[in-house]
Parts: sequence; C-alpha cells; structure tokens
Amino acid sequence: MNFVWTSVTLVLPLALLIILSNVVNNRRRRLPPGPAAVPLLGNLAWLTITDGQQFMATLRSFHARYGPVIALRFGSTLEVSVADRRLAHTALVQLGAAVADRPLLASHDLLGHNSAFTITSSNYGALWRLLRRNLVAEMARLRLFAAERERALADLTHRLGCRKQGDEAIMDMFQHAMFCIFVSMCFGQSVDEHAVRDITAALRQLMLYSTTELNVFVFVPAITTRVFGGRRRAMDAMRSRLKDLYLPLIDARRRRRLLQEAGAGNDDDTMFPHSYVDALLDIRLNHDGGRGLTDDEISALCSEFLSGGTDLPSSALQWTMAELVKNPAIQDKLYREIRAVTGGDKVSEEDLQRMPYLKAVVLESLRRHPPGHQLVPHAAAADVELGGYVIPKGATVNFLAVDFGLDEVVWERPMDFVPERFMPGGHGEAVDVTGTREIKMMPFGAGRRICPGLAVATLHLEYFVANLVNTFEWQEVEGMEVDVIAERFDFSAVMKKPFEVNLVARAEKC
Repeated sequence: MNFVWTSVTLVLPLALLIILSNVVNNRRRRLPPGPAAVPLLGNLAWLTITDGQQFMATLRSFHARYGPVIALRFGSTLEVSVADRRLAHTALVQLGAAVADRPLLASHDLLGHNSAFTITSSNYGALWRLLRRNLVAEMARLRLFAAERERALADLTHRLGCRKQGDEAIMDMFQHAMFCIFVSMCFGQSVDEHAVRDITAALRQLMLYSTTELNVFVFVPAITTRVFGGRRRAMDAMRSRLKDLYLPLIDARRRRRLLQEAGAGNDDDTMFPHSYVDALLDIRLNHDGGRGLTDDEISALCSEFLSGGTDLPSSALQWTMAELVKNPAIQDKLYREIRAVTGGDKVSEEDLQRMPYLKAVVLESLRRHPPGHQLVPHAAAADVELGGYVIPKGATVNFLAVDFGLDEVVWERPMDFVPERFMPGGHGEAVDVTGTREIKMMPFGAGRRICPGLAVATLHLEYFVANLVNTFEWQEVEGMEVDVIAERFDFSAVMKKPFEVNLVARAEKC
C-alpha cells in the first residue's frame, strides 16, 4: 500500500508538470489550442471512441470550444484539425506543397510499410509525381474499358431485377460491380467470378485489419510492435495472400509482353490491349538506379487502385440511389430527362453529356453525402502559419471536409437534397468541385493531393445512376423506410440502416 501511494505522489506531480509544460510551450510556439493531452497516450477522450458518428460529434465539439483550427495528440503525434473552408483553401491550394506530405509514423518502418509504397502514402516529391502521373495517364485510357462497364452494369441490373429481400445486400452488389470494372482495368483481362470474389475478400480483410487493429502501434511503437507482434505477423500473412492472388494475373501481362516483343502475337480473347499493370511494368525509378518496381510494390499499387476505385464510388452510388428513393419527384424528373435523351434505349456514355439534371443529382449527392468525411491525413513539410497559429513541421493536418458542403453560410437548406441548386440559376451552379478557386464542397480533396480518379468516379456514378433509374423505378418499402441521416463508418461513410427498396422494372428484364 505504501508503494502505491509513493508511486502516485511521484507520478502525479510529474504528469501535471509535463501537461503544464506542454501548455506553456504550445502558447510560446503559437500552436493551435485543444484539449489537454495525457503524456504518452494523448487525448484520452478520443481513445474511448469506437463509433464513427461519435468520433465526428466529439471532433465538432472540440472545434466549437476551441475554434476552427485545433490541435490534438495521438500518442506522440500532433494532429491539427481544420474546420473552416477558407483556411482549408489556404492550406491545400494557396500554400501548395507546404502541407502536401504524408505523416511519417515510426511504426511504418517497424511494420515494413515503406517496402510497399503507394501514391496515397508517398510523400510529395519525385516518386509521388512519377506514380501519380502514371495513374492519371491510365485514367485517360478509360474509354478502352467501356465494354467492361457495360458488362458490369448488365450483371448488376440482372442481379437487382431478380433479387428478393434478404438476398445479397444492395451495397455489396454495387461494390462488386465497381470492383469487376477495376479488376479488368488493373489486370487487363476478364477475371472469372470466383477469382474476383477471392481478391475482394482478401483485400477487404487486409483493409479492415489495417484500420482497426494497427492503431495501437501509434503509441510507443518500439514497444508495441513487440508486445503485439501477432498483429504484425497477421498483416504480413494477409499481404502475402493478396500477392499470391495478384501474381498470376501480373505474370500473364508479362508473358503477353514477351510474346508481343517476339512477334508471336496473342490470341487470348480474354486479354485487353492495355492495363494498369502494363504501365506499372514500364516504370523505372531513376532515383534508385533506374530499377523497375518489385512484385511487392506492384501489388501495393494494385491494391490501392482497386480499393480507391471501388469503395468510395460504391458508397456514393448507394447514397444517391437512397436519396432518389426518398425523393420520388426528383427521381421522376431525372427519368424524364433520361427518356428525352435516349428515347427509351439504355444510356450510353455519350448520352451522359446531354443530361444536366443527372449531373446536378450526382453533385448534390456528393455535397450532401461525401464518402470521406475527412481527407487522407496530410503533413506539414515545414513550419506553416494558418489562422494565426503555427503548424510545426511533421505535424499531421486534416480537414473536416463533410462540413464544408453543409455550411449554412454557403448553402441554403444544406441538409435537404436539392439538385436544382446545381442547375442554371441555382446558387451552386458555378461551384468548383476541385476547390481551385474556393472550397464550398470537397468530395475529392483539393490542391496537390486532389483525387486523381475524380473524372473516373464521376463517370461511373453518372453512368450507373442513369442506367439504374432507366431500368427500374426505385420505391420505398413500407415498414423499411430509407434512412439518409444515420451513418456508419466502414472504409467510407455508408448508410447505417440496410438499404432496402422495391424495384419495379420499367420494362420486363428477367
């Protein structure tokens, strides 16, 4: 008992002294204000949060108390949160590269993350520019895969038309359709259903494990990586599993290339003329002796390509269709536009350019329900002044992006779903979704790190929304009303209540 009291009398004053010292140092350096942090652990209030909505509510309460720029600590990491759209524009656009890095966590090296770099995780610099430029070039070849989009759509509409309540979730169907398209774009071939399902399951397992089980390594990683070594081994096993699934597809592109170089041609009708993997095989790292990418690096970039092209667009598609169910007048207006353009035929990609109300519906959905409520964390490359405070070099910087599209100063009735605001004469007509001029909504980020797949995501959303409305009338199920308010956080913000609808075929499909 004496030992306990002695420990308390020694440790408690030391902890208070550290907290007081941090407060004094923060004021001296003009760091943003924020709640008191416990040494080593950081903001304990955050550690007890398990629900995404509660997390966001706590973050907003901190901003309401301390201001638009606040500082929080996760372990030894300083994170600055920005909740003002003008300050976000200053940081992301006007300051350019100053906050375009990614946080460097000690756990990355210890966990081997740096051996599997991606565009998302790379710091702003030569490597990032090379990888991003390569991806943007691939997005420009999008038209090469129009047939795959059409095939995925046909499969989806068939499944939806024959679906009964209690069958596969509609969100899962959306994800599968998007994933099939991106698997074809990634590996340059039609992959059978079983293989697609295997890759999907393995990738989602790794992503879920990474987002739920690895946060412990933020706290004293030199110790936690030893205490929780089983988690590290489990993650390595999941990576190896994905690599084993990818390699036969990657090697098939290598063999195709060798055959072409030998003039032997290729009569495999499941192969497409180009793929993302082809571009990755062409990359040479000049900063590293001109070498090509390793299989681990190619696998990591393939995972990034597949997950980025699937989860966020699928979530956005679900929210859009849910809002059309809740707002049948809007759905009817959209259907009339589709009929006027197509004359009753299916919607082609060329038809989309003649559908302004469709574009307004998609923009309103992205404003009201951005799939990512925060951006992927940025990091300050040097000391940066923002809003009268100093963000120190290396600090993590994040932005409360979802609130920018709900700002009552900018948007009239921001919680309502009103596509007309993006039509001619509407106050959202001239909104720059890229945030270059100013930030009023930010579904794809802004500045140097803006999503390189913006055009692809928009095309897929418009294409699927138009064809799904053209094929079915989406009706609410009595007793299972659609809830467009409650959210849960998976890899993106999705509907908390399962999405159930009555689908009435506009014409007989099954």
